[in-house]
Amino acid sequence: MPDCTIAYVLSQAAGKLLDSKTSRLDAELLLCSILKKPRSYLFTWPEQLLTETQILSFQQLIEQRQQGIPVAYLTGSQDFWSLQLQVNDSVLIPRPETELLVERALACNIPDNAIVADLGTGSGAIALALAREKPLWKIWAVDKSAAALDTARHNAQCNNIHTVQFLEGSWCHPLIGQKLHMIVSNPPYICNNDHHLREGDVRFEPKIALASGHDGLNDIRLITQQASRQLLPEGWLLVEHGFDQHQSVQSLFQEQGFTHIMTYQDIAGLDRVTTGSKTTVSTSL
Repeated sequence: MPDCTIAYVLSQAAGKLLDSKTSRLDAELLLCSILKKPRSYLFTWPEQLLTETQILSFQQLIEQRQQGIPVAYLTGSQDFWSLQLQVNDSVLIPRPETELLVERALACNIPDNAIVADLGTGSGAIALALAREKPLWKIWAVDKSAAALDTARHNAQCNNIHTVQFLEGSWCHPLIGQKLHMIVSNPPYICNNDHHLREGDVRFEPKIALASGHDGLNDIRLITQQASRQLLPEGWLLVEHGFDQHQSVQSLFQEQGFTHIMTYQDIAGLDRVTTGSKTTVSTSL
């Protein structure tokens, strides 16, 4: 049996993860979590011998990855924006395309001491990224999952962010009576019967954070309705959605009186975030 060097075990592991489009990267991230080293260490010391304990731990992670369990759940962490976040099976894994939502929120013309809500905060990724860039904003992070909020609070502490307040509840309900300059949300937007819910990493993520009715728009409908009465005049609503939903989402914005409606493309060139400004004071539903 050849010496179990970093280079050797990575090559062997990548060959076992052929169902993954990122087999080599998956193996590298899993080994880094065992070694508690950055990826650069793997390239700098490819001939480093691993201990038996390290090899066994790595093999166990590879076997779990073969079953489809996401790398982020196996390592317990995921990078987002300038943050390292704890993730677990109570929260959606933050994705690079969601950073577009943060970028567009930061581009909005709102006061330096704005009051902002992140609805369905999950791991806290969006709220914490905004707080990192805008420490004077008062940010409410809302989620109906107590377990998700525990994860988000932990992430705030680990990233030394203390300007985010966490509220348990559904969408805007915990914020009734609170007027906001901006609402951001990455809500569930997949159709209930979409086959993707039964494929790949998504199988292991909380369905409550993914699926939203027969057309995937149930939660976005609620958010646009509630936002129309929570936002201050000229306040902004920003919502992430599916690549083929921008026309429907724009219509929902229009129905609730939003103007200056725009849809922006993610890093893959797909329609991903729609924004709109509330320029009139709405009546309660």
